[in-house]
Amino acid sequence: MNKLLKELQEAALQRETRRHFLHTCSTGLGAMALGSALTSCGFFDKKESQTAANAPASNEPMTPRPAQFSPKAKRVIYIHMAGSPSQLELFDYKPELVKYHGKDCPQELLEGKKFAFIRGVPKMLGPQGKFAQHGQSGAWISDYLPHLQTVADDITFIKSMYTDQFNHAPAQLLMHTGAARLGRPSIGSWVTYGLGSENDNLPGFIVLASGGKQPDAGKSVWGSGFLPTVYQGVQCRTDGDPVLYVSDPQGMNRDIRKQTIEAINDINRQQYEDVKDPEILTRISQYEMAFKMQMSVPDAMDIKSEPDYILNAYGVDPNKGSFARNCLLARRLVERGVRFVQLFDWGWDTHGTSKDGSIETGLRDKCTASDQAVTALLKDLKQRGLLDETLVVWGGEFGRTPMQENRDGQTLPFMGRDHHLDAFTVWMAGGGVKRGFSYGETDDIGYYATKDKVHVHDLQATILHLLGFDHTKLTYQFQGRPFRLTDVAGKVVKPVLA
Repeated sequence: MNKLLKELQEAALQRETRRHFLHTCSTGLGAMALGSALTSCGFFDKKESQTAANAPASNEPMTPRPAQFSPKAKRVIYIHMAGSPSQLELFDYKPELVKYHGKDCPQELLEGKKFAFIRGVPKMLGPQGKFAQHGQSGAWISDYLPHLQTVADDITFIKSMYTDQFNHAPAQLLMHTGAARLGRPSIGSWVTYGLGSENDNLPGFIVLASGGKQPDAGKSVWGSGFLPTVYQGVQCRTDGDPVLYVSDPQGMNRDIRKQTIEAINDINRQQYEDVKDPEILTRISQYEMAFKMQMSVPDAMDIKSEPDYILNAYGVDPNKGSFARNCLLARRLVERGVRFVQLFDWGWDTHGTSKDGSIETGLRDKCTASDQAVTALLKDLKQRGLLDETLVVWGGEFGRTPMQENRDGQTLPFMGRDHHLDAFTVWMAGGGVKRGFSYGETDDIGYYATKDKVHVHDLQATILHLLGFDHTKLTYQFQGRPFRLTDVAGKVVKPVLA
């Protein structure tokens, strides 16, 4: 009770600010003067938002809302392999590159180029995987991914991706927030801002991380940026309580906790009526969601209830956290109406500086640990009738070079490839994309995307289109202008649409 009284006193003091005085003074001149400033800080009339009918109701930020037009997908599972797998070992088959293996890299591939680590003249590196065509579509997939070969006809491969960034953190930020610098909302936040949530008892945007480390760009890749924080991703742990403090403290039962939250939110609602700060609505929503999550999250994250044949299909040990476990959890979450599930798996950065970080061993090990689970996820979604309305996206933040990485002109002890921004592969499945389709091409050695090039912003525009949005009209007014995920670029890749 003392804490509640202290919070009430602090709230009263916070209202006695210069902004509050000017906003409420009897002349009204202060409010007029502050109008533009408040808009740039997030206080805006919902008519200013270019989402039009999709603008969230002021007091119900996560209420389900219709898309701008009929969507093909209702939800997204985005699987990001942090560090970036080599497309030249997995999907982009380049037999010509074999001929150059071990030879000095041609000077024209080095002039005017910046690399993260390569210095001097590196050696060319031929593909290490054994490629074959699979399915009726004849998709090229290497022996690094034997399970994925079996679902080739469910996948669209985009082999002509390119980006502007060759370092991990800015490239991950660009991929997930549309900008290489901090402060922009992630794609999952934009989606929940535009569509709300289909489940009142679970967050609309959930993040599951594996690999032992967070992404290089940190939690900003699932942050809400300048959007209200109610739209940020909620990271769930795969060991212990899925969310910290989701369990009731000792000696507090559920009824007492409910009464406490109701009392706190009564105070919050009174404060919102006084100052109209949208972050207060976020606070109310988060308190209410936290209470609901006490029941819904443990149930959603309890994979021990899954039959043995499902656990075996994914290759899951129900007592251990893993990428495979997260794939199964992703299915359970979208099955329960979670709008956007983000999977991050760290450890795909194969420079060749160590055995674990090499093309021949490290990359193969990462593929072995993930291939079965990703394939099982696609088959499981399809068998349950969920794949048609669930868009699955798989990829890294950039590609890898066709030459072997060196450091200071010295060849490294293991095979590895440096970061590469001019060509990489992303694949999508379900949710309104074609099945058994490959789009775009690279040159004979996989150095440049040469046909039907797809920028990161184009991929983002396409994802939003599949969810029923014109990416140029899903905007948020901030600092005096409307912002959007794709900044001032991006076009929908229409040939990949079913």
